[in-house]
Amino acid sequence: MSALLRGIVAYPITPFTPQGRIDEELLGSIVEDMVTAGVHAIAPLGSTGVLPYLSDEEREQVAELVIKRVARRVPTLVGVSSLTTARTMYHARFAERLGASAVMIIPMSYWKLSDAEIVAHYDAVAKAISIPIAVYNNPATGGLDLSPAVIAQLLKIPNVTMVKESTGDVNRMHRLVQLCGDDVAFYNGSNPLALAAFVAGARGWCTAAPHIIPHLNIELYDAIQRGDLTTARRSFYRQLPLLQFIVAHGLPRAITAALTMCGKTVGPLRAPLQALAPPHVDELRGILTALNVLPPLG
Repeated sequence: MSALLRGIVAYPITPFTPQGRIDEELLGSIVEDMVTAGVHAIAPLGSTGVLPYLSDEEREQVAELVIKRVARRVPTLVGVSSLTTARTMYHARFAERLGASAVMIIPMSYWKLSDAEIVAHYDAVAKAISIPIAVYNNPATGGLDLSPAVIAQLLKIPNVTMVKESTGDVNRMHRLVQLCGDDVAFYNGSNPLALAAFVAGARGWCTAAPHIIPHLNIELYDAIQRGDLTTARRSFYRQLPLLQFIVAHGLPRAITAALTMCGKTVGPLRAPLQALAPPHVDELRGILTALNVLPPLG
């Protein structure tokens, strides 16, 4: 699977109805638009999909809907993280039964976990399923920072085959290659680092940007594949203001606001998350106008 999961890995938002329920029709439409645009994989239940704010039943609802809608046209990477190992195993098994191509796990804990506890957590889940597992390192959201040495340990577990690195430090990726060899399957999870990560050897870019600019995201990847760094740089710097914005203001807030501007109302954010503040909405509108996503005002 790690050899198959390449390119733009799109992370759909989880939309809600005004009553606060999962908007299945809109979620299906968002996923369909991403697949039709040409992204290379779909990853429901990530940070953009507000995984920690969903009940178990809602998580199952999202996973089932997305996997059915994708219908194996591209791989699916399903977020299954939970506070306990038992619940993570439960969600991983559920995703496997649905036909997920792979699952992604970020350690989630109230107490800081020891390295041994982290390794045991992944090992237990790996033994419970047969599909590949992606290690997700994002200390900004998970509160735990997995060192390259710990990640190298995790990659020794038979079906732990991929790493999504979201610290924003490209040196982490270089160190991982030093520890694990040139063929380590790592993926960039830091939007503003996309170009540097691809140059460092990332197999893919995990991003919410395909909600808005899938053509530019794919253009960057295609240019990298051709070895055309001039086009890659031009494409990257064109989309960089949006990439920086969605990270700075929170993926669910920023993507919700951007989709609303584009005519797709994805419903209220789940409290305690709140909508993007008006001054930031105006800033985002300017960015989208410059990208020709929105027409000029007036």
